[in-house]
Amino acid sequence: MSTPEQYDAIVIGTGEAGKFMSWHLGSQGQRVASIEKDAIGGACPNVACLPSKNVVHSAKVASYFQRGSEFGIDHGKWNVDMATVRAHKRKMVDGLHEVHLNNFKKSGAEIIMGFGRLLDANTVQVDLSAGGTRTLRSNRIFIDTGSRATIDPIPGLAEAQPLTHIQALELDTLPGHLLVAGGGYVGLELAQAMRRFGSRVTIVERNPRLLHREDPDISEALHQLFHDEDINIVIDATITSVEGTSGATVKLHVHQPIGDAVIEGTHLLVATGRTPNTQNMGLELAGIQTTPSGHIKVNDRLETTVPGIWAMGDCTGAPHFTHISFDDFRTVRDNLAGANRSTTGRQVPSCMFTDPELAHVGLTETEAKRQGTAYRLARIPMLAVLRTRTLSETRGFIKALIAPDDRILGFTAFGTEAGELLPAVQLAMLNNLPYTAIRDLIISHPTLAEGLVGVFSAVPPAAKPASPSN
Repeated sequence: MSTPEQYDAIVIGTGEAGKFMSWHLGSQGQRVASIEKDAIGGACPNVACLPSKNVVHSAKVASYFQRGSEFGIDHGKWNVDMATVRAHKRKMVDGLHEVHLNNFKKSGAEIIMGFGRLLDANTVQVDLSAGGTRTLRSNRIFIDTGSRATIDPIPGLAEAQPLTHIQALELDTLPGHLLVAGGGYVGLELAQAMRRFGSRVTIVERNPRLLHREDPDISEALHQLFHDEDINIVIDATITSVEGTSGATVKLHVHQPIGDAVIEGTHLLVATGRTPNTQNMGLELAGIQTTPSGHIKVNDRLETTVPGIWAMGDCTGAPHFTHISFDDFRTVRDNLAGANRSTTGRQVPSCMFTDPELAHVGLTETEAKRQGTAYRLARIPMLAVLRTRTLSETRGFIKALIAPDDRILGFTAFGTEAGELLPAVQLAMLNNLPYTAIRDLIISHPTLAEGLVGVFSAVPPAAKPASPSN
C-alpha cells in the first residue's frame, strides 16, 4: 500500500452532489480529493440528463419537419443523419466538460481519475486509471457514486448486448426496429425520439400500463400519444428469454395473460430500473451498512452508519433525479455549517421530457385516495391555455388537488413546456399559500403560465359545513 496522503475531505464520485461538495469545500481553502472513475461531472452532463434532452430536442426538430405542411411550409425531401445528431450532442457535452474542469480549477479541489475503495473508515485506496494506486486519508468522506441501468438476470439478455441509455445516445445509425424494455421515463423519452427520427419502435412493459405509478388519466394520455405517433405498446408482458444480438436481430420471448409471444426487432434498449454503484467499494471494511437492494443506509441528514462518512444521490436510494442530488449536497453543506436540515418531507418535483412534457409535484389523485386525504380536483385542457393554440401544441391537460383549507396538495401538467409551470406552484406549496394566491396573479398574455390562473380558477367551491340540527 502506498503512503497515505492526508486530505481535509475525500469525495468519491463527481456527480451532482459530489462535484458541488468538492467545489464548496475546495473554495473554502480545504484540501479536497475528488475521485472519479468515469467522466468528470458524473452521469448527468455526460451520458444521461443533458445529452438525452439534447437528442430529444433534435427529435422535436424532426417532428416539425414531419408537420411542415401544418404550418404552411413546403420543406421538400429531408432525412435524419444520426451521425450529425450524435455530433451535435457530443459538442454540447464537450462544452459542459470544460465548464466542469474550470470549476474544479477555480475551487482548488484535486481531481483523481480512478476507482476508489474504502480500506477503513478514514482511508481510501484509489486504483488509478493511468495505472498504480494512491492511498488517501481523511476524517470526512463523502460518497456520491450514482447508479447504472439494471440488466435483469433474464436468460440471454446480457448475451444479447442490449443498449442502455448510454449506448442509445451514441448511435450513429438509425435502428430499423427498436425494442424498448421498460415503460418508465428513460424508455418513453428515447422511444419517442427514435420514432421521430424514423425507427419503428415497440415498447414492452411488464405492468398493465405505461408509468403505472401515475394516475390512470396520465397513463391513458401517454398511451394515446404513443398510438398517434405509431409506437407499438405491449403491456402486461414479462420477458422470459432473449435471443440474438442487439444491432443485428434480437427476439424477445414474452409471457402475457393472453398467452406467450415472440417480438422481433433489430435493436434492444433496456430501461427497466437502476442499480446503485456500491459494489466492491469496501463499504463493509469501513462498517457502512447497506440495504438489501445495495443502497447505502443514511439517515435524514444523509449520514451513513459510520460517523464522518456521508452518502448522497442515487447510491442512497433517493429519487433518481439530479435536482434531488443537488439538494442532498445543500443539506449536508448546511448541516456541516451548523444547520439542522432534513430530507424528510422535502418536495420532489419531476419532469419527464417526452413531447409534450409531464410535470408533477405533491400528491397524485391515486395517493390522496389511498391515504384518505380529502381534496377538490381542478382540471382544464391545455387547449384552454391560449398560448398552446399559437404554438399548435394543444395536447394535454393541467390538474391540481386542493385541500379543504385551500392549500395546494398536488399539481400535474401534461403539455408543452409543462415543467416550466412547476416553480410557482412549488413556492406556494412550500409557504402554505392558498391556491388563490396564484389564481389572482396578473400573468403576461399570452404565456403558458396563464394556465395556472386557468386551472386554479376551476377549483370547485369548498363544501359548506352541515347546518346544526334543531
